[in-house]
Amino acid sequence: MDKTTIGQVLWQDLTVEHADQVKDFYTAVVGWQVKPVDMGGYDDFSMRNPQTGKDLAGICHARGTNADLPAQWLLYFAVENLEQSTQEVVKRGGKCLTEVKSYGQSRYRVIQDPAGAVCALFEQN
Repeated sequence: MDKTTIGQVLWQDLTVEHADQVKDFYTAVVGWQVKPVDMGGYDDFSMRNPQTGKDLAGICHARGTNADLPAQWLLYFAVENLEQSTQEVVKRGGKCLTEVKSYGQSRYRVIQDPAGAVCALFEQN
């Protein structure tokens, strides 16, 4: 991971029961375009900027590895070392809400800060 990426928001996902309906909501309200993402038996959705076609966010079904994610917009922050960051979460009064999960060669974990806010820590490899 490029050192300039550390600390940046890399992505945002919304994981919900009825992703098909919710993606239609954001398409109508925000104006995003939809790109289906095959999840092996169903589609999640990458939401795109209508002018540039750039992927901006994901809307996902609460299934499979996403079944335990909270139904909220979840920011993914880039960290250099997931284990070290996880240790700091616990040391500073936060909680780990999931086990470490894989995304390709990268890894992430959903955490909660001491105030109750939830986000994900993402280590790119």
